Amino acid sequence: MKALVRLSDRLGQRAEAALGPAVLPSLARFTFAATLLVYYWKSGLTKLDGGLTGLVSPSLGAYAQIFPRAMAAAGYDASQLAGWQHAVVIAGTWAEFLLPALLLIGLVTRLAALGMIGFVLVQTATDLVGHGALSDPAALGAWFDRAPDAPILDHRLLWVTVLAIPALMGGGPISVDALLRRRAYAVSG
Repeated sequence: MKALVRLSDRLGQRAEAALGPAVLPSLARFTFAATLLVYYWKSGLTKLDGGLTGLVSPSLGAYAQIFPRAMAAAGYDASQLAGWQHAVVIAGTWAEFLLPALLLIGLVTRLAALGMIGFVLVQTATDLVGHGALSDPAALGAWFDRAPDAPILDHRLLWVTVLAIPALMGGGPISVDALLRRRAYAVSG
């Protein structure tokens, strides 16, 4: 049995050393692009009523999505919200476009992945508290149950796990980061 464990360890260590840094970040970025890129861009588009001017003056829906309770309390009049709330809505709108794009091309990948993790955590808090998913067992779900499809706990954990790979390992060999790194070493080398 010891021989089998040692063989498995040796093969695993070789595969990890040879393929891990190349395959994992690229696979994680591909997985993000294939499953969440369009989701975030379409969500961002819902915040742009007037086209590109929505990047500085988001739609009423943007405020209602991000601050549902505050908007209800203000009678759905965004002008009644505080300045910091306007800044959060504008930053959130920009983030839904920029962070996924940066991950897609692999530019400042670690920072973009950390930003997306933060975005997912804020999005989750908004869904739980602002939109009431905390009191909706079907949306909230549970870990360690037999159903892997709860929109909040199950999906968001998978999203954060996929994003943790480029946050820790970078963009991989097929990224703008890698291209810039190769050029920097060629110039200084």
